[in-house]
Amino acid sequence: MGDFPHYDLIIVGSGAGGGTLAHRLAPSGKRVLILERGDYLPRERDNWDSTAVFVKGKYRAPEFWLDKHGNEFPPEVNYYVGGNTKFYGAALFRLRPEDFGELRHHGGVSPAWPIRYEDLEPYYTQAEHLYLVHGRHGEDPWEGPCSSQYAFPPVEHEPRIQQLSDDLEKRGLHPFHLPIGVNLTQDANGRATHASACIRCNRVDGFPCLVRAKSDAQVICVEPALEHPNVEMVTNARVTRLETDPTGRSVTAVVAQLPGEEEARFSADVVAVACGAVNSAALLLASANDRHPAGLANSSDVVGRNYMRHNNLALMAVSKEPNDTQFQKTLALHDWYLGADDWDYPLGGIQMLGKSDAEQIHGEAPRWAGAVTPDMPFEVMAHHAVDFWLCGEDLPQPDNRVTLDGEGRIHLALDESNNIEGLTRLRQKLQHMLGHLGMHEHHLLSRSLYLHKGMPIGATAHQAGTVRFGTDPASSALDVNCKAHDLDNLYVVDTSFFPSIGAVNPSLTAIANALRVGDHLVERLS
Repeated sequence: MGDFPHYDLIIVGSGAGGGTLAHRLAPSGKRVLILERGDYLPRERDNWDSTAVFVKGKYRAPEFWLDKHGNEFPPEVNYYVGGNTKFYGAALFRLRPEDFGELRHHGGVSPAWPIRYEDLEPYYTQAEHLYLVHGRHGEDPWEGPCSSQYAFPPVEHEPRIQQLSDDLEKRGLHPFHLPIGVNLTQDANGRATHASACIRCNRVDGFPCLVRAKSDAQVICVEPALEHPNVEMVTNARVTRLETDPTGRSVTAVVAQLPGEEEARFSADVVAVACGAVNSAALLLASANDRHPAGLANSSDVVGRNYMRHNNLALMAVSKEPNDTQFQKTLALHDWYLGADDWDYPLGGIQMLGKSDAEQIHGEAPRWAGAVTPDMPFEVMAHHAVDFWLCGEDLPQPDNRVTLDGEGRIHLALDESNNIEGLTRLRQKLQHMLGHLGMHEHHLLSRSLYLHKGMPIGATAHQAGTVRFGTDPASSALDVNCKAHDLDNLYVVDTSFFPSIGAVNPSLTAIANALRVGDHLVERLS
């Protein structure tokens, strides 16, 4: 194996997939190394400053990718211990059972998974308990069967959001408490309360948590894993390629660029890649050799293809009455997830966003010119803002793909018109209800700053699908345990493995799958 450090398992990346996998393997006694491209995110006042986080993009990676035309754009990626979970909204939904089967959309077909909802269900429960998810199974009529209730009760709606929930129910709809991973206190009746002293409640969506109350992978998994003497982590280690033995069947070296050094090499019995769907695909492509001329795990030519990132809209409505809500992210609606009375195809889901503040609204103002009343100052608008996240399914397309150029730069080709009719209709559903929900009917404004983007392609927060799993090596890169068909010791455990993405945040599915693959690896390594 050479004269460089050898481990039982090397994990490349410390986010929802990699961090959770490390947590699962830590009690096994096996020697585990986490290689993280970034460092620990500094805890500082700017963690909660809207201008720093959204307008200036202080924590976004200082890099640019290129679109299919060769134009540069800043992707919404963050390289820190904990990965993108440091900035996610901690909305931890299960995919619906129907998402695991073939679903016909207006824009095409969402393919079936090689496993069923029932195969992942026990791990969904474990993931919910591990990540301190607050919610109540049974409220959403379209969720799948659950073997166990959430370990923590839902975060109660504040008055304006409770009124919104009541108004939706009056219209015959089924709003439910949004499942969210946060560390909150409970009141005397056992209800999770937003009034916890350990969280500034309007700083969840898109913000790192200054007081460590959000269930991110660093806090929940990486730090507890590192308490075990058999687990190590090297930060600021950008893995540049994987090397194989002469047969091409086994990864023999993980090559990383460290600060102040040319290269460092590490080896392990098993290597698990969890860099995020774009960077995991890029790493496999950059690792091409004589045995794998198209890149590792890529005899099927699917690595980098079928990139998905959800069709999303971040919207702000203006309430007629003040909205004094602090913790707004407590409600979701899936009545049109699989279709509607006037539409035979899936539309997607609606959930609440963290509340807009005056700084964010000021940053959006040039885009909103003429769309709002001129006599409404930013501070007043912020006091009346009610914010929604609309999520529709992006379908896998082979030409939506990640490639590398001769200089190793990432190119991301994306058809941004893919299956957007459902999302358009979902927005219309919300727009038509505004008057019945106590909102100004003509004020439903796009919050593009929330997406950290200069163009739609830059919104990569929900990236998935570039190293899909399946049973047929001719049409997939990984088997059902997320091991590469082409190699004996290479796994991919982030959202790259998704054959389809559904219309809910992918984090919980990535976490549950990492637990599932972790059990497989514990058995293999034992």
